Amino acid sequence: MTSTMKAIVLEKFGSFDAFALRDVPVGSVGPRQVRVRIHATAINPLDYQIRRGDYTDYVPLPAIIGHDISGVVEEKGSDVSEFEIGDEVYYTPKIFGGPGSYAEQHIADVELVARKPRNISHLEAASLTLVGGTVWEALVSRAQLSVEETILIHGGAGGVGTVAIQVAKAMGARVITTARQSNHDFVRSLGADEVIDHTANDYVSTVAELTDGQGVNVVFDTIGGDTLTRSPLTLADSGRVVSIVDLAQPQNLIEAWGKNAAYHFVFTRQNRGKLDALTTLVERGLVKPVIGAVLPLARIGEAHELLEAGGLRGKVAIDVVGQTVELPKPR
Repeated sequence: MTSTMKAIVLEKFGSFDAFALRDVPVGSVGPRQVRVRIHATAINPLDYQIRRGDYTDYVPLPAIIGHDISGVVEEKGSDVSEFEIGDEVYYTPKIFGGPGSYAEQHIADVELVARKPRNISHLEAASLTLVGGTVWEALVSRAQLSVEETILIHGGAGGVGTVAIQVAKAMGARVITTARQSNHDFVRSLGADEVIDHTANDYVSTVAELTDGQGVNVVFDTIGGDTLTRSPLTLADSGRVVSIVDLAQPQNLIEAWGKNAAYHFVFTRQNRGKLDALTTLVERGLVKPVIGAVLPLARIGEAHELLEAGGLRGKVAIDVVGQTVELPKPR
C-alpha cells in the first residue's frame, strides 16, 4: 500500500473550477474500519450544494467531498469479521463526518458498508448508494408505503426519482410521477403508471382526475419550494408527505391541516441494512440503476456542471479507475 493517493480536493467554495487534483495521505485503518479501493463514485445535488457554499459551517476547507462509493476491500481492521480482502462493497461515506468519495481510496466504519449487488457494475452500484438509502428511508421507514396505495413522486426522471419509481412499484403501489413530456416513455419504462407533464399541466387538478377526487396516499417531494407548499392539495385524508429538500424558505402548510396530513423531512442516515434491502431488489431485477452520464475522476468539475444544469436522466457516475466518458445523448 502506498502512503498517498490521488484525490479531488475542494479548495474553495464557488464554481466548477473550485476543485484540484492532489496527492493526499491515505490514513490508517481502525479496528472496526475497512480501507476500500474506490472503483466508482457519483454526483449528487448535495455535492454541488456543498461546492457552491451552502454548507460552509459543516465542511472545513480543504475538503474531499462525495457521497457514493463502490469498490473493493483492500485492508480491514483487527475487529472486522463481516468482510474479507477482495470483497466488492458499496456504501455512502458519513455525511459531514470526514473525507468523501472523490479519491482513489476511502476508509470507512464497517457498519456503513454493504456487499455490492452481484449483477451490476461498480459504476451502477455507485449511482445507487445515497439515493437508494434515501428512497428506502423515505418510502419504507417514514411514509410506510403499503400495497395498493397511490404515491405521487415529483421529478421522476431524476437521480432520486428513477429509483423511487422502481422501489414504489416493487412495494406494490400505484405510481404517479411528474416529468417533462420528453421523459414520459422513459419513466413509464421504470414502472410509472401515470405521468404528468408538470410544465404544461397543473398536477394538483390532474391528480384529482386520476384518483377520482380521492387524492394520493403519499407524496414524495424531491424538488421543494412551491412543490412542497402545494403537495397537500393532492393528498387523500391522513396522507403523508416525505421531502428530501431542506426548507430554504418558510412554508405555509395550512392545506395539510385539513387533511390530517403527516410530514416527514429526510436527511438520510446511512447504514448497511438499507443497502442490503436495496441489494435484494437489485439482484431480483426489480430495481436497475439509471446512469445519464459517466466521466473520469479528473473531470469532477464538468460532472458538477452537467448535473447542476438539470434535465439529466438518472445519475452522473464517475469512473475512478479508468477514463470512461459517456455524455448524454440529445433528446
